[in-house]
Amino acid sequence: MKIVRVVYTTKAEYTAQNKANIEKVMSDLQAINNSGMLYNVCLSPDEKTFTHLAFFKTEKDEKQLLELHSFISFQQQLRASGPEAPPKQDFPSLVGVSSPSFLN
Repeated sequence: MKIVRVVYTTKAEYTAQNKANIEKVMSDLQAINNSGMLYNVCLSPDEKTFTHLAFFKTEKDEKQLLELHSFISFQQQLRASGPEAPPKQDFPSLVGVSSPSFLN
C-alpha cells in the first residue's frame, strides 16, 4: 500500500475554482469506483489550505488517478494559479485504520 499526502495553500480568490476542480476529480473517481483507491481532500479553517490524502493498494491504482483527465487538469490549473504555498508531498505510513475493509 502507498499513502500520499499533499498540502498546499491557494490564493483566496482561487479557492472556489480549486474546490470545483476537486469536485470534478471526485465525481470522476466515484464513476470509476476503484476499490483499490481511497482519496480524500480537506480544507483547513483558513479556507485556503488544502490537504489531499490518497491510499493506493497498487501502483496500477495510483496510475489510474495520475492519468485521469480531470486530475491532470486540476494539477495544471493549480500550478498556473500561483499558490501561496506550493504543493508539498510526503508519504506517511499507516499506523491504524478504523475500517479494515479497505485493506482487504
